[in-house]
This record gives sequence, C-alpha cells and structure tokens, in this order.
Amino acid sequence: MVSGGVWVTEALPLVAVLTNAATGSEMDAWAVISNMDTNEKIGLGGSVLIPRAAFENPEYSFSLPSYQTACGAFDIFNHVLDNYYFAGDATFDLLLEMQEAVMRTVVKWAPVAMKEPENYEARANLMWASSMALNTVLDGGTIHGCACHLMEHELSAYYDITHGHGLAVVTPRWLTYILNDETAPSIYRFGRMVFGIENGLSPVQGAKKAIDCLSDFCFNTLQLKLNLSDLGIDGKHFKAMAEHACAGGAISDPKELTSADVEKIYEMCL
Repeated sequence: MVSGGVWVTEALPLVAVLTNAATGSEMDAWAVISNMDTNEKIGLGGSVLIPRAAFENPEYSFSLPSYQTACGAFDIFNHVLDNYYFAGDATFDLLLEMQEAVMRTVVKWAPVAMKEPENYEARANLMWASSMALNTVLDGGTIHGCACHLMEHELSAYYDITHGHGLAVVTPRWLTYILNDETAPSIYRFGRMVFGIENGLSPVQGAKKAIDCLSDFCFNTLQLKLNLSDLGIDGKHFKAMAEHACAGGAISDPKELTSADVEKIYEMCL
C-alpha cells in the first residue's frame, strides 16, 4: 500500500489524541512511515484517514522534552513556508495573511513552551497551529513542490534524525540557494510579516535579512544544531538521496531543483 502509492478509500474510523504539536496528522489525510532497511520514508494518504474526531488537550503535551518541542514547532513552521508560501499568483492575500499568522504563532510560542513546558497557552497555540498548518485550509488549491520536505525525508530515511531538526538544517540553505531576483520579494515579505524586519530594503537585501532571521530562530531560539556534520552525517549518500528526492525528475516551485541542485543544498548543510 505504501510503496505502491495507494490512496486509501476504506478504513476503520480513526480518532486522534494529540500529544506532540508537529505533523498535523490529527486533522489531515496523511501519514508517513520509514523503512530504515531500504532507506525509504514514504507517505500514505486517503480521505478516510482524516480522523473523525481529534482531542487536542494541551496538558497532554506538558511532558514533551524541550528538544522535541523545538523540532515539532519547526515542522509546523515549515509546513506553511515550504508547502504554500511561495505559490505566487496561485494564492490569495487572505491565505498569505493566515499562513503568516501561523508562522508568527510558532515564533512567539515555541520558545515559551520550551522554557515553560506546562504553559497551557503556549501548548494550546502550538497545537492549533499544527492543525491549521496542514489541514488544507491554507493551501487554497495551490500547487507546490514541498522541496524541504522531500529533501528532509531522505535525511530521515538514511539517518536517525528527527524530522523537524532536519527541516531546520535544510530550510535556510534552501532559501539561500533559490534566492534570485524573482524569489527575493516573497522571501523579503516573509521576513517582514513573520519576523518584523524593516521596510525599505531592496528585495535581495531584505530576503537575505529574512534568511538570517530564520537561521537565528532555528539555531539560537530553538537551540537546534546548525549542521549535518554536528549530527554525525557526512555526504556519502547525498547523490542517491538527491536522485530519490527528485523521483527521476525535478522538484518544482518556486525554483526548479534538479538532483544536482539538491545535492548542492545537502552539501551546504554540512
């Protein structure tokens, strides 16, 4: 079912009890499973996999360690940034505002939850952000490449790395790699609306500052290690990982990435 890409149409009804605000599975149609023996991390989807009910009690996440809180928080953040935010003319101002609100929520409340694990408001905001980030409300029918998730799934397939941490390592490098005159305005807007950087910069200057703010959030605020080498990962599998991430073609939007491009991004992460 998984390796064959079966869209599930029949299943027993599911009820979810959320304990980690991260992947959004409590309100979407998707799951992911890893086979470390074959170095595969593959998604499984189906409309019947959407839970019939989901209980989101912030108290159930009070015991979550700071590291997993940070990793989950960045997974939420990246679901929005990677999946929808750079859809260009295919999106609407209202959706952009909602996407930015979810990312701002993570920026505000993740560090609070890390320092005060039993802060009900912090945990509640992260849970709601988790659900909203991936329940399809924010995509509004856009087409997106999910570049960071495709690249990170290969890291998780080959190495024992927490998904959100892998995303945090990859995302600033991906933005740096795709930065050009066409992508700069959107990246600059992201920096202004999510991190509050100033108006009046050139698009490229503003985009670079936005990436710096994102890096500071990942590696200082969330206290995640900066490089793959810090996690004991080297480049020996990068070529195979890049080819598998591109599935024999290329990752689309906002800038097309070939397997050679993906390999270079991995190398930037070392």
